[in-house]
Order: sequence, then C-alpha cells, then structure tokens
Amino acid sequence: MRARICVVGHLAEGLNLLDGQTVKTKIVTEELQNRFGSEQVLTVDTYGGRKTLFKSPFQVFYALKNSRNVLIFPAHNGLRVYAPLLAFQRRFFKGRKLHYVVIGGWLPKFLQKRRWLAARLKKFDGIYVETTTMKKALEEQGFSNVHVMPNCKKLTVLTPDELVYPTEAPYKLCTFSRVMKEKGIATAANAVKSVNETLGYQAFSLDIYGQVDTNQTEWFETLKQTFGDDVRYCGCVDSDKSVETLKNYFALLFPTHFYTEGIPGTIIDAYAAGVPVISARWESFSDVVDDGKTGIGYEFNNTEQFEQTLLNIAENNSTVIAMKGTCIEKSKAYAPEIAMQILIEQIERE
Repeated sequence: MRARICVVGHLAEGLNLLDGQTVKTKIVTEELQNRFGSEQVLTVDTYGGRKTLFKSPFQVFYALKNSRNVLIFPAHNGLRVYAPLLAFQRRFFKGRKLHYVVIGGWLPKFLQKRRWLAARLKKFDGIYVETTTMKKALEEQGFSNVHVMPNCKKLTVLTPDELVYPTEAPYKLCTFSRVMKEKGIATAANAVKSVNETLGYQAFSLDIYGQVDTNQTEWFETLKQTFGDDVRYCGCVDSDKSVETLKNYFALLFPTHFYTEGIPGTIIDAYAAGVPVISARWESFSDVVDDGKTGIGYEFNNTEQFEQTLLNIAENNSTVIAMKGTCIEKSKAYAPEIAMQILIEQIERE
C-alpha cells in the first residue's frame, strides 16, 4: 500500500543543523506526520551535497513508486536536478501529484533566465511560496499553480502578561540568524557601536546568536576583534529555546543584504516572544512586517538610515515598546496548522 506523502528534502537526519532550509523542511514534515500519521509520510534525506545528487534518480523513483504526493524542498542546485527528474519520471506513474515548497524568496529571479526549468515547474500540481510578492512575480512569468504558504514554526507564543518590558538603557538588541556577511551581522555591530559613540553613552547593547557559516569563520573571527563592551557573540540556541531567549530583548535587528528573503524564521521567533524587528526593507518586507506596528523598516542597504532609526528609537523608546502586544498577535498566523492549510487542502484533494 502506498503512503500518502513522500518528503524529499534537506532533513540532515542525526544532525542539529539550524539553517533555514533544514529547519523548514523538518517543521513541514513533522506537521504532515501529525496530520496524516507517521506511517503515511515517507522521507528521503537529500543532505550531503553532490554525493547525494548522484542518488537523485533512485530517490525520485522511490518517492514516485511508494507515495501519491511527492513534496520537494530544494535550493538552487537541488532544484535543477529534482524538478526535471520528477517531471520526467512521473510519466511512468499514474495519479502522482508533485508539490514544491519554496524556502526563501529567490525563486522568481532564479527562473527568469532558466525557462527550461520554469517549464518543468509549471507541470507541478502546486508551488508554495512564502509571500504574495513572490506569487505575483511568478504569475507574471506565466505560472498558474502558485499558492502562498507562509514560513511557519511551532512555537509557544507568549501571553500578554508574560511580555518583558525594558526599563532603562542599555536597551538589549540582538541578531538571531545564520552568522554571515550577507545577513548584515557586521552592519548591526557597527551601527550599535556608531550610535553609542554618537550619543556619548551606551544606549544599546547587541547580542549575536546563530551558527557561524562554515565558509566565513575567518571573517567572523576578525570581526569579533572589533567588538567592544557593547557587542558580544552568544553562540547557538536550540529551536525550542528561541522564545525564552528572545523575550528579554528590546528589539531584533534584521539588516539583511539578501534582497530576495522570503519570510525569515528569525522574525517569526521574535514575534512569538513579543519582540519588534528593526529591519532593512527587503523585497517582501511588507508581507512580514507591519511598519510601525510590529517593527520599523529602513531603506535597503542604507546604513545611515539604519543608524538614524536607532538614534530615533534611543530618544523615544516607547514607539518600540508599544509594538510588543501586536507582535504576539501577528505570530499566530505563522503556526504550522494555520500556515500550511493550503498545502493540506491540496494533498487531500485526490
């Protein structure tokens, strides 16, 4: 008897990887298992880079043979392999449905110069993107099978009486993402240092959390040598401790240099902890942040505006404090059972 679903994705079984691709793949898989039962959800782990790609034809055959719905979660390189293989091999299996759950916001731009790949993806039964911005961009490329499924996390959201309100400077800021240049970690550290120097006192402190990108350890070691008393690296936090850790912070900084972010999991963590976000306005910013209600945005890659935003907040911190209750309400939309409803409906439609 065939299973209802086979997940083909970056599960990194036995490892505690905290990158967005692995985390989202595991969250969606666990929710599907909760909904349909573990015996109805098969898994194929694609972790392993090029070594795993050699196995891809056999993994695809296994998934199509043994399930009625195949879900894939690949990034750039994996997509170029798994999507064509699935589109081709499905010809030999009746009644199979193909679903692609997109992680991040890069897909529309990626497909603009890869029409051959777009043609294969248009044959899928469903493509699930994180934001309305992405859906619109793909529809402009001729897609008619795109659905919005926000990023999601299973978190214990704070209640209003559990919110922590800061009372005096230095106000605690943090970053809570992969530690790499492109996430704006140096931008955040330098901004806090600059603002404190401008004001002449320590208005803010900054704690940096997250796994250091394996290709950027030397860069980060060099950056750490520039940290003063107002900036420190705090290591990694287990996913089930994110809310407990973040709730004590004044605001989350998200000065990303990735314009095509989707819905960053770090912002979902912050909302659940009642922590507003101060963020660069990336492409899908308005899908995630209600400017002035759950956070404050500044022009993308505009460091001066970022620092001015912090200066304004130092002078009037009540604007951020007033957002905390709205953040916990906003976080409820990113619970898996809510965010994944469109995917569940498509799977049940057999």
